[in-house]
Amino acid sequence: MPNPRIAILISGTGTNMEVLLKACASGELPAHTVFVGSDKETAKGLATAHNLGAETKFFSYKSGRRAAEEAIAKAVRENNIEWIVLAGYMRILSPEFVHEFAGKIINIHPALLPAFPGAHGIQDAWEAGVSTTGVTVHIVDEEVDHGPILAQEEVKRLDGDTIEDLEARIHKTEHRIYKAALKNFFEARNKK
Repeated sequence: MPNPRIAILISGTGTNMEVLLKACASGELPAHTVFVGSDKETAKGLATAHNLGAETKFFSYKSGRRAAEEAIAKAVRENNIEWIVLAGYMRILSPEFVHEFAGKIINIHPALLPAFPGAHGIQDAWEAGVSTTGVTVHIVDEEVDHGPILAQEEVKRLDGDTIEDLEARIHKTEHRIYKAALKNFFEARNKK
């Protein structure tokens, strides 16, 4: 079977996106990234994606979420995208959008869901003083940071850690676990 066609959505630096693009290019991740999209025109990750040879798209939220999501949905349909991969996309997708692409949106979150959902998972875990947090890869459903879990990995909070130390280890774990979880998921789907 041909490699699945994916679109990656980002909002910032796109470090997870960069890891995924390089894994696709090397064949480590059996997928074809058709485009990288962002809700921020000046997102550093768009320049990174462009430099790595990926097509990039900007989806403006100036006219509201509905207009932006209609533009994303149109790009997904026109490019025969099979999977929407969220890599630091800081917008909450509407239930209508999620319903249209049900089971086809994958997200990574810097906490062990269901604990610490939302935009500040690392900060929230740090402030709660938990000894273990981690990373979750999941299929997106209509609830925020919720849906079937594809992979989770714990990250310990070590004595003497600063929040920056913990954050660095979480991001390192994200970079490893996301491509592995997607690879396993895509390969399992191809066998069906």
